[in-house]
Amino acid sequence: MNSAMDEKNGEDLKKSTLTLRYGMNPTEEPEDLDEEAVRNGLLSIGELAKFARITRTALIHYDNMGLVSPVERGDNNYRYYSPHQVTVTNLISTLQQLEVPLKDITGLINHRTPEKMISIFSEQSAHIVRQIEKLLSAQKLLLTLKGVIEGGLSVEEEKIEVGWNEEESILIGPQIDYSDGTSIEEALLNFYKHCHAMDEDLDLNYPVWAIYSEERVKRGDWVGPDKFYFKMPGAPDRKPAGMYVTGCTRGYYGQSDALYKKLMAYMEENGLEICGPTYETYPLNEISISNPYNYLMRISISVKVP
Repeated sequence: MNSAMDEKNGEDLKKSTLTLRYGMNPTEEPEDLDEEAVRNGLLSIGELAKFARITRTALIHYDNMGLVSPVERGDNNYRYYSPHQVTVTNLISTLQQLEVPLKDITGLINHRTPEKMISIFSEQSAHIVRQIEKLLSAQKLLLTLKGVIEGGLSVEEEKIEVGWNEEESILIGPQIDYSDGTSIEEALLNFYKHCHAMDEDLDLNYPVWAIYSEERVKRGDWVGPDKFYFKMPGAPDRKPAGMYVTGCTRGYYGQSDALYKKLMAYMEENGLEICGPTYETYPLNEISISNPYNYLMRISISVKVP
């Protein structure tokens, strides 16, 4: 008797499923309906995984959590899903990619309302905007560093050149006062602190280089810079366009005395006059060189050409 009742209940459930899923009248169900016909229009777990761009394992996990359960299981216990489940499965996957915890997604899906969905979509859209801003900022930094390294690799290291330099966007730090015994390392640290205090969201990973005043270079005083600066696209300050005498050398930070003397001698021989700041840069440094005594230093002195 129990067996007969179970069979009748099973047939009733099958008819109800057909009515809800396909709009069929149970009386229209063909007498020879088999398992393949019942599954007509359903997706296998592999197909749903493909359409939702996730793994079969993830779908099984969703099923175990009650998030996305198959509408039917075959005689072989395979999972079968409705095409209507593609959308919600994609949504769950998208929210997971946005790092929304799965337990939060489960609560949202199991108790969803239009208001809750509007709220989560607004919240995550704002999150995406913030992530895009971070990614664009990272891209700007990486492209800047890439350009700096490429520029360092393209120089003829033993050659002194006189040429036009285009204007550059830079962020200049405060004037450095060494009279109280401040070291160059302390001055650099103060530069970072100054920039961070000015803007806590400022990316401090851009190349940090040095500026020497015209007066100090003329008198041969190039031990410590007057100011530090970031080479930073979109920064408010400028390295002015103009003619510069440029030379390069290898060595650690500050090992510049020989190159400065070489540049000064070159300018004297060619009748060139200093007419502005000097910029000391390190296109190949700890970012791309492991040996600190093999860094590439580049000195550009603003000059007036006769």
